[in-house]
Formats: sequence, C-alpha cells, structure tokens
Amino acid sequence: MPKAKNNGKEATHQFGEAAIDASVSAWVERFIQENLPISPVPSVPEILLHRAGPWSGLSRLAERVEDFGAPYWAYDWGGGLALARHILDNPEIVVGRRVLDLGAGSGIVGIAAMKAGAREVVAADTDPCAMAAIDLNAAVNGIPIVPIRGDLTVVPPPTVDLVLVGDLFYDHDLAERVTSFLNQCLEANISILIGDPWRAFLPRTRLQLLAEYPGPDFGDISRVGQRKNAVFSFEPACRQVHPCRASE
Repeated sequence: MPKAKNNGKEATHQFGEAAIDASVSAWVERFIQENLPISPVPSVPEILLHRAGPWSGLSRLAERVEDFGAPYWAYDWGGGLALARHILDNPEIVVGRRVLDLGAGSGIVGIAAMKAGAREVVAADTDPCAMAAIDLNAAVNGIPIVPIRGDLTVVPPPTVDLVLVGDLFYDHDLAERVTSFLNQCLEANISILIGDPWRAFLPRTRLQLLAEYPGPDFGDISRVGQRKNAVFSFEPACRQVHPCRASE
C-alpha cells in the first residue's frame, strides 16, 4: 500500500474525508500530549496510551476541530482491550501478515499487532482527532503504523491478510455496514477477528467465540474483572456456526 510523504514524514492517508488544516492538526497533537497523560492500559499493560481523565478538557477540542465527534479514541473499549490481549498472547495470528485495524480509535489493536510481529498495520478511523492519537500512541510504543482517515466500509477491501474489528457493533446501521464490508473481506480471502463485550448488534450467527478476557469497557475501570470482553472469528454465512451467547 502506498505511503504519502509530507516534509520527510509519513503523512496520514485520506479516504473520502477532507484533511483538517495542518495548524489545527498540530494543535490537536499538542493538546493530547499536554492533557491526556500516558499510562499503561488496563489488562494490556504492555501497551502505553494517551488516555483521557476527568480533567482532560476534551470540550476544548470540540471548539477547535470542525469535524469533532464523540472522543471514542480517548477511552478504553472492551473489544479493543480483548483483541489486543488476545493478539499479544497469540502472536502467530499476526506474525508476518498485513493487518487492517478497522475503526481504530486510539490504535491499541494495531499497536498490539505490530508489537506481536505483524508485517504492516493500517489503522483506519473517521475521526480526525483519532489520526493524531494513533500517531502519538504508535510513537510512544516505538512502532510504525499507517493511519488512514475515512470510512473503509464504503470502498473495496484493501490488500491485507487480516482485518481486526474492535467495538463497531454498538449501533444498528453501523453494524450492518461493517458486516457487509466483512462479507466482502471474506470473499477476498481475508481473515477477520472481532473484539466486543457482547453488544446487541453483533452478527452472532456468524461468529465463533475464541476467548473471553475480564476488563473494563468504554473507560469504566471500576468494573475490571467483572465484564467479559470477547474475541470472535467472523465466519462465512454458509458455514454452520453455533450462535454465540453472552457469558453469564
């Protein structure tokens, strides 16, 4: 996959989304560095991330960034935590493979894949602030990641070996778009793993449960050890898969 260059530095790719002004992008990076401290991730302490706290003042980003959305990239999500843990514990899943981290958020899943030995990781998200967070978090962990801004579910699957999907089944319409895209990936012989804490819109008849990990979800560190965050493989519709059910 091509890599754009900008003043000697690898630039963020664009897929159907306008790039934010360079000065705004630089301001967002400084804001994250100054207001979202670096800390180990719950249940995945091998990875360090810039993470939001009670006094991070994320509303100031909304005032400065025109396309600012919900700052999902600033918090821990259960599916991403489970996928990252599963990959680090089972590096053979990614070793030598080209990987897409779809809906990457903070970049935690892609970072885990690179740490475990992936050949290349592309991290895609629609949020311009997520692009800055992915760059910074990759640098903190000393690994390279290619960030792409845009909705990849509306274009043909990229040339990768594995797609990793964390926490994209919290909304009905989004879940339908993602499932359709994953079907295209299977047709292109791309393997798929999904991480999710058993949300309502998971395509459960298409999933094979691989593992569960205790951990928080969406920044709720108080429930660590109580919630079960799961990792699944996404299987073809013609394959008989026993419908997954949430663990009690």
